[in-house]
Amino acid sequence: MLEHLTISRTAPVLIAGPTASGKSALALSIAERLGGVVINADSMQVFAGWRILTARPSPADEERAPHALYGHVAQQADYSVGHWLRDVAPFLEAGARPIIVGGTGLYFSALTEGLADIPPTPAAIRAEADALRTGGALDRMTDALDPATRERTDLRNPMRVQRAWEVQQATGRGLASWQDATPPPLLPLARAHALLLDADTDWLNARIADRLGAMLEAGALDEVHANMSHLDAGHPSAKAIGAPELAAHLRGELTLTAAQEAATIATRQFAKRQRTWFRARMRDWQRLNVPEIG
Repeated sequence: MLEHLTISRTAPVLIAGPTASGKSALALSIAERLGGVVINADSMQVFAGWRILTARPSPADEERAPHALYGHVAQQADYSVGHWLRDVAPFLEAGARPIIVGGTGLYFSALTEGLADIPPTPAAIRAEADALRTGGALDRMTDALDPATRERTDLRNPMRVQRAWEVQQATGRGLASWQDATPPPLLPLARAHALLLDADTDWLNARIADRLGAMLEAGALDEVHANMSHLDAGHPSAKAIGAPELAAHLRGELTLTAAQEAATIATRQFAKRQRTWFRARMRDWQRLNVPEIG
């Protein structure tokens, strides 16, 4: 794949793409041939308890080139894009060239466009917001938003409405106002090689199915079993794709075949959402079609 690219040995490299598209392999290849440290930009690969199910680089891969921000967060901990920005910042200031790779688009947009420094939402306000949203009172939250925030918010997305409502309740200031005060980005896009992997849907779906089978052979069920308490508690790490379906099998609610099929479908749906997001938000990135370039 590298023969199709012109990449310097000094500029930061950003690699985004849907799950199972080959991002990690490309990052490792660049690090080995041109130098650099591979840095995670996947919101689930940060958690210590998910190596197999999130397809984190293997120990063998980690021996081939330096890796950072993989598995460094406790499974029960909260972790946000703000946490990730603080963690990634030192790698942009000194040392080996960063090769930042992952499928969490919000991490990349915050890195290259900036992120508003919004205070955390108090637990009491979060609980009230959850109750309003699940209780069918989304319109009440929408009506409470200031006009500028309401205009910018996807009102068809309950979680976006809830987030805007929480910010306004917690800070007395609309989300739009916070966004307008966004500080400069840590890494402007013009200073990096920004690569976006895209893939044929049939090819990607086959890769997803094959990879899930390999995960099961590698011990994904044991990994999910070890994390059942975190899944039951609803910790942020519980959002790992495929975990709920495999947990249902462990509880006796699904056969392994049914759980595997459900997890495959969930992963394909996730990949579709990723691709939609990337195409809308990453128009200025260099698009690489796989497997044609593989």
